[in-house]
Amino acid sequence: MKVREYLSIPYLLEAQAVERDGRWTRRLRYPELGSVAAEHDDVEVALVELERARITEVMRRLRAGDPPPVPRRPLETTDQGWWARHLGLGALVEGQLDREGAELAGR
Repeated sequence: MKVREYLSIPYLLEAQAVERDGRWTRRLRYPELGSVAAEHDDVEVALVELERARITEVMRRLRAGDPPPVPRRPLETTDQGWWARHLGLGALVEGQLDREGAELAGR
């Protein structure tokens, strides 16, 4: 699989509202990716943080030679390059999207 495809895998999103010291926060995570999670009072901010963590984790796993799980087919209608740049992670994926995931190991 190409890096672009790994980054386009739709993982299950788990969301919870959690009360802490009388204040509510939102906890989002991708349980299929292990510890990839984010918390914030604003659910939209938490989602952006979660997506940054997802892209970072997928790239980390590919570079370590430990591909992320593929529980379902990659989405064909996403632009992961744009999304990574939008999240400030363009340098992490630049020049990598069309490479085979296995090629990143050991880089």
